[in-house]
Amino acid sequence: MRQHGKLTFLSFLLVVSCGNTFAQKIPVIPLDLDSLITIGYATGSLKTLSGSVEKITEKQMNKDQVTNPLEAIRGRVPGLTIQRGTNGPAALDAVRLRGTTSLTSGNDPLIIVDGVFGDLSMLTSIYPTDIESFTILKDASETAQYGSRGASGVIEVTTKKGMQGRTQVAYNGSFGISTVYKNLKMLSGDEFRSVASERGISILDKGNNTNFQKEIQQTGLQQNHHVAFYGGSSTSSYRVSLGFMDRQGVILNEDMKNFTSNMNMNQKMFDGFFDCELGMFGSILKNHNLVDYQKTFYSAATFNPTYPNHKDPVTNSWDGITTASQITNPLAWMQVDDDDATSHISTHARFTFNLMKELKLVLFGAYTYNIVENSQYLPTSVWANGQAYKGTKKMESLLGNMMLTYKKGWKKHFFDVLALAELQKETYTGYYTTVSNFSTDKFGYNNLQAGAVRLWEGTNSYYEQPRLASFMGRFNYTYADRYVLTLNARTDASSKFGANHKWGFFPSISAAWVVSEEKFMKRLPVVDNLKFRIGYGLAGNQSGIDSYTTLNLVKPNGVVPVGNSAVVSLGDLRNTNPDLKWEVKHTFNTGFDVTLFGNRLLLSANYYNSRTTDMLYLYNVSVPPFTYNTLLANIGSMRNWGTEIAIGITPLKTKDMELNINANVTFQRNKLLSLSGMYNGEMISAPEYKSLASLDGAGFHGGYNHIVYQMVGQPLGVFYLPHSTGLVSDGNGGYTYGIADLNGGGVNLEDGEDRYVAGQAVPKTILGSNISFRYKHFDLSVQINGAFGHKIYNGTSLTYMNMNIFPDYNVMKSAPKQNIKDQTATDYWLEKGNYVNFDYVTFGWNVPIEKVQKLKKYVRSLRLAFTVNNLATISGYSGLSPMINSSTVNSTLGVDDKRNYPLARIYTLGLSINF
Repeated sequence: MRQHGKLTFLSFLLVVSCGNTFAQKIPVIPLDLDSLITIGYATGSLKTLSGSVEKITEKQMNKDQVTNPLEAIRGRVPGLTIQRGTNGPAALDAVRLRGTTSLTSGNDPLIIVDGVFGDLSMLTSIYPTDIESFTILKDASETAQYGSRGASGVIEVTTKKGMQGRTQVAYNGSFGISTVYKNLKMLSGDEFRSVASERGISILDKGNNTNFQKEIQQTGLQQNHHVAFYGGSSTSSYRVSLGFMDRQGVILNEDMKNFTSNMNMNQKMFDGFFDCELGMFGSILKNHNLVDYQKTFYSAATFNPTYPNHKDPVTNSWDGITTASQITNPLAWMQVDDDDATSHISTHARFTFNLMKELKLVLFGAYTYNIVENSQYLPTSVWANGQAYKGTKKMESLLGNMMLTYKKGWKKHFFDVLALAELQKETYTGYYTTVSNFSTDKFGYNNLQAGAVRLWEGTNSYYEQPRLASFMGRFNYTYADRYVLTLNARTDASSKFGANHKWGFFPSISAAWVVSEEKFMKRLPVVDNLKFRIGYGLAGNQSGIDSYTTLNLVKPNGVVPVGNSAVVSLGDLRNTNPDLKWEVKHTFNTGFDVTLFGNRLLLSANYYNSRTTDMLYLYNVSVPPFTYNTLLANIGSMRNWGTEIAIGITPLKTKDMELNINANVTFQRNKLLSLSGMYNGEMISAPEYKSLASLDGAGFHGGYNHIVYQMVGQPLGVFYLPHSTGLVSDGNGGYTYGIADLNGGGVNLEDGEDRYVAGQAVPKTILGSNISFRYKHFDLSVQINGAFGHKIYNGTSLTYMNMNIFPDYNVMKSAPKQNIKDQTATDYWLEKGNYVNFDYVTFGWNVPIEKVQKLKKYVRSLRLAFTVNNLATISGYSGLSPMINSSTVNSTLGVDDKRNYPLARIYTLGLSINF
C-alpha cells in the first residue's frame, strides 16, 4: 500500500520475464456474467448487454433493517437519486433517474413488479425481504421497450419464488427506536422574559419554561415482522409470505401500520410444453398523519415559551396568542385526526407455451385494485368552529399482453427476435366532501351531519378512464459473443390525445463490442471482461396530462338562482388543444464495463445526453381569441447530460476475512432550452421568470419572498436573488439587509431588475458508497451517500432571526444579539448544500449453527444485526439538515422553509432465522 496525504492506493504488480518465471495466481471471485437477466420484455446476459442497465441482486442490496424497498438500493445505482420526501413514518421517497426531464409530464420512473405496472406508491405493498432483485433501465435503448411509460427510466422488481425441496420457513424481525437528534436553538422561557425586559417590551408571561419543539416530539417505537414459507418439486414451486410493519414517528400522534402479503406459484406441465406462473401481492396501509408540516413546526418553534404544556384547567382548551395570527398552540395540532387507509392488491398470471425449442408464446395478464380513504377532522382549537373532510380515491387497472419470442443459434451467430401486442385500461374514480361549523368536537369526522355548513365548493366527484394500446418489436443479434446489435421499435396509442396524434413511435438502437473476447486480449490475463457500449433511442411521455385534455370539457361554475330554483351554471374548463401530441425524449448513451484481476476490480462508466422536445407546458396566449390566457401545447425543449462512474474493489478476500468497497459518482447537468414557439401562426411563450419556490405561508412576515426560479437558458431550479452587501444599521440599533444596485438605476426587487443567478437547487454531483468487512462470522457494513454543487436557502434562519416578529413570536437564541429587523429574501442566507451522510452502519453476526448441536437439527441459518440509521452528517450547512428537497420541482425545491420534518436517528436490533 502507498499513501499520499489522505489518499490510499492499492498496488498491483505484474512481472513478465524471459527464462525463469514466477507466477502468483490471483484468486478469482465468481461473477456470473453469462447468467440470464430480464431486460424489459426480453432476456439476455450481462456480458453481451448493449444498453445501460443495472442489476442489483439480494446479495448487493442494503441489508438488515431496511423497511422501504427503495432504501435497499439507495446509493447503489449511479444516476439514481432516492430522497425521502419527509422523515415521517409513512413518507414516500422522491426518485429521479438521470434528473428531471419534463416540466408537465411525470418524472418518476416506471415501477414494474413481476410484470405489473405501477407507480412509486405500489412499492409500499412489497416487503423488502420479498425482493429477489432490482433491474434499472436507464437509457432509451432499453426503456424504448416501454414506449411512453419509460421516458423517465424503469425500475423492475422481481420478487422471490419457491425452489425445489422440502418446505422451508424464514423469519425476519426487528425492534427499534427513533429519536430526534437536532433541534432549533430558540429562546427558552427565561431568555424570552430577559430579552423582553432588556428591551422594555411588555409580554404575556405565563411563568413557564416550555420547549414546544420537544413537547410535540417522542421516542418513536417500531417493529417489523416477516415470515415466508416456500418449497417445491422438480415441476412446481410455491412461496407465500406475510409482513407487518408498525412505525411511530418522532412527532406525537403520528404512526404507520402496514400489512403486506405476497404469493408466487409456478407449475410446469405436459413435459415442459406449458409453464404457468401465478402471483399476487397486496397490502393494507394505515397512516395517522400530521396535517400541516409548516404550520405545526413553525408553531412549535415560535410559540411563546412561557406558556404551559397543558390545557387551561378552567376552559379545558389550549391557550392561544391573539397577536400571533400565523401560529396555533402546537400541542393543539397534536389532537388533529388525519387518517389514511390504503388497500392494494395486484394479481397476475403468465402462461408460457414452448412451441418449439426456439419458439415461445407468452400470455400475460394483470389486475390491480387500489383504494385510498382519507378522513380528517380539525378541532375548534386549530380551526374556527371545526372542519371535517371525508374522501375516497379508487384506481383499477387491467393489463394484458401477448408475446412471441424466437431464439436461434447457428455457429457463431445468435438471433433473438421478439414481437408483442399489449393493451391497458385504467379507471380512476373518487369523491370528497368538506363540512364545517361543528358545535362539538366529539363526533370528529364520523358524523358529518353534525356540521352546519357544507359549502358547494367543498364537495366533488370525478371519473377518468385512460387507455393505451401498444405494439413492440425487438431484434438482437450477437456474433461470436463479441459483437452485439439490438433494435427496439414500439408504437403506442393513447386515448389522451386527439385523432391526429394518437399514435407515437419510439425506436432505439444500441451496439456493444466485447473486446475481451478478441484473440489479442488473451495476452492480457488481468482483464476478465471488457465491453464498450453505445446506443440511441426515443421515449414518449404523456403521464402528466389529464385523460381528456384534448376534448372540449365543461365545468360547474357556481350556483345561481333561476326562478324559484337553484341551478349550477356551466362553462368551459380550459382552452382546448386538439393538436396535442407526445412529448419525446431523445437519449444518447455510451459507456464501458471492465472487470480485472479475477473480478476483484470492477469499473463501469456511462455518458448520457438527452433532449426533451415537444415539451408539454402551459403557455401564455391572447384573450381573445382564446377563452383563458394559458394553453397546453407542445413547444419547449430541455437538455440533460452527465457522466456516471461506478467502481467495485475487493482488496482482501480469504477464508476468514473479506473487504469490499463499492462507490459510484454521478455528474449531472440540466438546461432549459426553450419555452416559446409558433401555434396556429401565433407566437406563444411561457413567462420569462417563473417562481418555483418561495417563502409563502406560515412564518412569512413581509419583504421580497421569491427564491427559486424557472428560467430559459438556465438549469431548472436556480436561485434568482438580490445580492446582499451585508447588514446595514437602521439608525435605531437594528439592522437590515443591504441590497446591491446591480443595474445602476436604484434598487428594484422586481423580476429582471436587481437580481442575479446565485446558484442552483439541484446537486451537480451525487455520491453513493458501501463498505463491508467480514471477519469469520462477524460483519460490518457502512452505507454513505452525498450530494455536492448545489445550494440551500435557509429560510428558517431568515424568519427566526427577524426581531420584528418578537415578542409575538419566539426567535433564535442568537437573534437578539444580531438584532436583524428584516425578512427580505436576499443571498445573505444562501448556503452551500454539500453533505455526506452515513445512512446505515450495521454490525452483524451470522451464528455458526453447526457448532450448536441443539439448533443444528432444526435451524439452517441464524443472524443477529444491530443497525444505526443516520449516524452522522458532514456538512457546512447551518440549518437542521442539508437533506431537504433537492430533486423534485415543487414549492419546496431548495428552500429550508420551516416545514422540514426533524431528522431522526434510528437504532434497530434485528433477527433473521431460517428453518
